[in-house]
Amino acid sequence: MGSSPPVSSHRRDVEINHELDNHWLTLTTWGCHNLFMMKRIETQDHADLFARLTEVRSAALEHYKIAQSLARERRLIIEQLLAEGFNQSDLARELGVTRQAIQKMVAVGQADPASGRR
Repeated sequence: MGSSPPVSSHRRDVEINHELDNHWLTLTTWGCHNLFMMKRIETQDHADLFARLTEVRSAALEHYKIAQSLARERRLIIEQLLAEGFNQSDLARELGVTRQAIQKMVAVGQADPASGRR
């Protein structure tokens, strides 16, 4: 008896790039990715949607990094203004927010978990 190649419902003409953009954070067990548990991409429309999902997710991660950087910069500016004699109420009044919001702005961006710096 000759052996025949395995049959797969996955179309070979539809390809998706599966690069990890957040190393080690999205890994799951192998069982979730085997042929019996995973719906396959069957059309080019599906492939296009997954490609767009990947682009949107990548953009969201980039924007999150930018937001973190801006939060740190905002904290440094607030700390500089506080050091120059302004109080939190002064800053809150100028920005049109509450004093508690200023406290949160100072707290966000204080700890940098990647470097351990404050």
